[in-house]
Amino acid sequence: MISRRTLVLALTAGASLVGGSPVLAKPRQSNWIRMFDTDNDGTVDLAEAKKAASALFDKLDRDHDGTLDKRELAGRLTPKELAAADPDHDGTLTKDEYLAVVEQRFSAADPDHDGTLDAREFNSKAGQALLRLLK
Repeated sequence: MISRRTLVLALTAGASLVGGSPVLAKPRQSNWIRMFDTDNDGTVDLAEAKKAASALFDKLDRDHDGTLDKRELAGRLTPKELAAADPDHDGTLTKDEYLAVVEQRFSAADPDHDGTLDAREFNSKAGQALLRLLK
């Protein structure tokens, strides 16, 4: 007959082999981190996030007027979020205004305040909101 201790040890060992143990399992690096992590440290810092957001801004600004309107933002911000991010209330965001939203969302996605985002933080609700402004 198998003892309770043997059974627990066997289940623990099996769980760790398939990555089921949160203590032993390494968080997998997401494709987004690899895409934005220009210094290859396995995380994304604010400068890297802003660099990606700046490049996306330029790509989205199809009329090259230096602003993004609701159409160019293509659902990345709700009308309420756009209004909150638009201090001059002209219905558009300049690159500085867009990057300010990126910085706010980065801070929200960084609950440990270490200045970097890892895969777990990108997978959070706040991390997903940030990703909408980077991709």
